[in-house]
Formats: sequence, structure tokens, C-alpha cells
Amino acid sequence: MESIRQKQVGELIRRFFAMILTEEGRNIYGNDKLVTITEVRMTPDLLIAKVYVSVYGGENKQEVILLLEDNHTHLRQALAAKVGKQMRRMPDLEFHLDDTVDEMYRVNDLLNRISEEDKNKH
Repeated sequence: MESIRQKQVGELIRRFFAMILTEEGRNIYGNDKLVTITEVRMTPDLLIAKVYVSVYGGENKQEVILLLEDNHTHLRQALAAKVGKQMRRMPDLEFHLDDTVDEMYRVNDLLNRISEEDKNKH
């Protein structure tokens, strides 16, 4: 279970990192994708930030994660410039694909199919 401090730091990083992607994301992954930061989880020592990214638009969502990893140093420096006064040490960033929305649509489609099959049987 996350401590209060882990949650506070995670939320701080999520907000500022979302601003960075709004400003510079177009240069990293282009205009055709909408990328949002759904959550940031901190390790107990606050040295690693696990950034969960949701991607809308485009088929290859993992490509966005790879592009973010390729720009890791630049993104970490930009984040440090924004939160530097509020944190002693800048955590390392790990990017993870958050496919919760995709799973939600998949389950919804399955439930709709089951509902349609039930209607057809009666």
C-alpha cells in the first residue's frame, strides 16, 4: 500500500509530466495521438516513478512508450526543471502502457454480444 507521501509525489509528477507532454508531446510522437498520464506510482524510496500512459488514436500504442523511452533524458530534465524546488532528488521514470480503456471497450463489446445472443434466442 502506498504511503501518503508516495501518493503526493506521484500526483505532483503526474500533473507536471502531463504539462510537459502537452507542451512537447507533439515533437515526440506526432499530432495523430492523444496521450494522457493516467497514474504515477512511486516506489517506497521515491527514486522510481512508474508512469502509466494511455494512448488514444493509432494502432501501435507500444510505439508511443518506446518513443517516450527514447526521449527519457530530455523528459526527465524537463520534469526536473518544473518540480526541482519541491523535491530533493528527481526520480527515474519508467513508462508503462495503461490499457484499461481498451479492456473496458473489449468487455463492453463482449457483454453487448451476449445480450444480442440472448435476445435472438427468445
